[in-house]
Amino acid sequence: MESTRKQLIELLDSQQGYISGQDLSKRLNISRTAVWKHMKELEKDGYEIEAVQRKGYRIVSSPNKVSENTLQWGLNTDWLGHNLQHFKEVTSTQEVVHQLAKQGKPHGTVVIADKQVQGKGRMSRNWDSPKGKGIWMSILLRPELLPYQAPQLTLLAATVLAEVIAEQSSIMPQIKWPNDLLINHKKVSGILTEMQAEQDQIQYVVLGIGINVNQTESDIPEELQHKASSLQVESQQHWSIQDTIQRILQQFERTYDQFMTDGFKAVKLKWEQFGYRIGEEVTISTMKKSWQARLVGIEPDGALLARDEKGKEEKLYSAEIHWGEDGYHAKQK
Repeated sequence: MESTRKQLIELLDSQQGYISGQDLSKRLNISRTAVWKHMKELEKDGYEIEAVQRKGYRIVSSPNKVSENTLQWGLNTDWLGHNLQHFKEVTSTQEVVHQLAKQGKPHGTVVIADKQVQGKGRMSRNWDSPKGKGIWMSILLRPELLPYQAPQLTLLAATVLAEVIAEQSSIMPQIKWPNDLLINHKKVSGILTEMQAEQDQIQYVVLGIGINVNQTESDIPEELQHKASSLQVESQQHWSIQDTIQRILQQFERTYDQFMTDGFKAVKLKWEQFGYRIGEEVTISTMKKSWQARLVGIEPDGALLARDEKGKEEKLYSAEIHWGEDGYHAKQK
């Protein structure tokens, strides 16, 4: 059913005028009655469909809402999101994709929810995911990578989000190591990468993306307003969640394919262009010491590279970094 609906949407989307029910029936290898039933399902989803005798069907307008149909309508990808599931509410999209992965669902499967009741970030932190206000999405990947390379996918996803946001607005996001997107020093997005792997082989990766999109200032708890925001608050414009999801999926596929072909170098350079406080000094604390260092960039294994006052470079995997903005600091592990 999912495959047929996807093909139907692609056929209607590519057609300039009408396409006959007979032609659709032949191309989809289903009966004309089945074609009619699919059209009725699209109408329930908010599509305006014109049916003219001896001419066929055409789409007059499509709804500005998030659903499997509207997300796949016009989604220009080769493999990402062809198997796409949309839910009004889930515990978390991460949990759903883990279940689908164990059922053998394919690489590129995407799960999107209007609301998560138990959304989660790194280190089991809660992630507030109100209905219709943001993008709550997880992607199933089955990459031919070694397990130690998995952190590269988090860094790759961050560059994709930063590029899409920058392209759609005048605001310039920054990536705070390892997985947060900031605008004006406030968090608008987080990425959570979870992996099932053997010693020398990744079975699958679940890449979770949470973005605060259309929350207003009053939607953000007062105690978080100094460090959390949304795209709408920072850009002073309303965002189409449907369009933004499609742009992210299309950009992610292009970037992922290039990464799998050419390696990590291009991702690293792009990440460092968006990197928060790269080239600046911060205070770093570990269990053994505390020191001033300049952030240099990232390493292929996901480590943050810092250089102390004597020019000695050190890779950071776990440290408390005092970012120095409004006294805010965060512990990174």
